[in-house]
Amino acid sequence: MDISSAEIILASASPRRRQLMEQVGICFKVLPSSGEEIIRGSNPSETVKLLSADKASEVSERLNADGITDRLVIGADTVVALDGRILGKPCSEENAFEMIKGIQGRSHSVITGVTVIYRGKTVSFAEETKVFVYPMSDDEITEYIARGESMDKAGAYGIQGYFARYVSKINGDYNNVVGLPVARLLHEIKKM
Repeated sequence: MDISSAEIILASASPRRRQLMEQVGICFKVLPSSGEEIIRGSNPSETVKLLSADKASEVSERLNADGITDRLVIGADTVVALDGRILGKPCSEENAFEMIKGIQGRSHSVITGVTVIYRGKTVSFAEETKVFVYPMSDDEITEYIARGESMDKAGAYGIQGYFARYVSKINGDYNNVVGLPVARLLHEIKKM
């Protein structure tokens, strides 16, 4: 499939996802999903695939109401998982502190679910990246949270910001940790 023939819609308001799609030369429009996120699934990978499918389906159905079917809709959702438990976006600075305290000095997984809907065909996948974090003191955690990067990010950190100073290594796709595995996305679209 030649994606240049389709209008591409990103069903996400994430500025990081927009930047990644622009970085790899995808022309697209943004139409965020307005559905409620309902966490379900037996494991983090299944959960993000279901959430990404919910987002893509909601936007696709909204768009298909006008009868135009040559639109490719991309939904995505990213979670941080520690020992199989999902760490969402923190609800308070105290919650952010607990999350970072839990991931410091060890590894965790960042998993992004992506769903692509095009002409009635749906493809969903989950991409996992292991992130290893150096040990951090309570003062370092507090200082990081005070920078304001924690509150809108799964796991209470953004690898592309100040937190990069604490990441010892990753195993997998860096862009996945930022919020969208764009190379895998393009590969899956080509296979459709």
